[in-house]
Amino acid sequence: MAFGKKAAGATPRFQSFDLLSTLIAVVSTNGSVLFANAALEDALGTSRRTLEGSQFGACFHEPHVLRTAIDGARSNDFATLRYEAFLRRVNHELMPVQVTLAQGDKTGELIIEMSPLEQQVRQDREERLLDQAQANKELIRNLAHEIKNPLGGIRGAAQLLQMEVESRDLIEYTQVIIHEADRLQTLVDRLLAPHRRPHVVGDVNIHEVCERVRSVILAEFPRDLHIERDFDVSIPEFRGDREQLIQATLNIVHNAAQALAERRAAGDAQITFKTRIARQVIFNKQWYRLALELHVIDNGPGVPDTIKDRIFYPLVSGREGGTGLGLTLAQTFVQQHHGVIECDSVPGRTDFKILIPLP
Repeated sequence: MAFGKKAAGATPRFQSFDLLSTLIAVVSTNGSVLFANAALEDALGTSRRTLEGSQFGACFHEPHVLRTAIDGARSNDFATLRYEAFLRRVNHELMPVQVTLAQGDKTGELIIEMSPLEQQVRQDREERLLDQAQANKELIRNLAHEIKNPLGGIRGAAQLLQMEVESRDLIEYTQVIIHEADRLQTLVDRLLAPHRRPHVVGDVNIHEVCERVRSVILAEFPRDLHIERDFDVSIPEFRGDREQLIQATLNIVHNAAQALAERRAAGDAQITFKTRIARQVIFNKQWYRLALELHVIDNGPGVPDTIKDRIFYPLVSGREGGTGLGLTLAQTFVQQHHGVIECDSVPGRTDFKILIPLP
């Protein structure tokens, strides 16, 4: 049987691999490509027709490593092999990947799965953030309840004391106690708010959310702040809590506006809303065919290096006088929509990206 016919006959069996975001190639034991999925086509910048029938080793920076791995599989030295390598893209750019080579269902076929290392790093970071967010949630809830009870007693005792004393100076002291107790009570209520408020689900248009946030921010910062829109109007409505998403976006944008103080003084402060559809993405350990991608981008000084890895932790703030709750609450609301928030920040450009699954 001619190899071309064999490849053509094999292709329909592997078409389900096109649904995966990982890069998949099915090769024969002589290294010839029997099938390449759509993700691999996109990554390499080469068509499936060109790849099928070619030597797959030519797609790697060090072809002999793949050849050695295939020889080991052919001699049954292992069932599955993992190693790191560099894929060559059509523009000669090298892409670091983790290669997993396993024997296929049929004799003489090998399945090669390649995960971009930056994607693996991102997934590991997401898992850590998810675990940390859950731990933060429990800590906040427990701490808030522990603070709330004695606060009521302190405030009540101060009120009773104020009724008994006659000295104006002593009354001022009791008023300070009452005022500070009220301030802490407000902080505790904000900590508990996401866990108390019911999740109200309805149809959400992300661009209506952005427009609402834009109007609120421009009302607070009416001068010297420009807000750009870069919308993909084809994004469909989805089921979600509109008010929660408004609050999450508002918290991010409000932080950005405050961080732009120097840019606003210079007259070139800018925030950009950008929406896109992401296809075949993995986050929160789940694969999604489609996801909403909302970017909030500003041209401010960037997130300080000292808190970059902790910006979503409660009570961590890069601004004097900040409560450090805005991003924590934003993360909580987005996670309640099975989504994630990511931040990429360098001086002059900070990009907060919200990912939420679409139907």
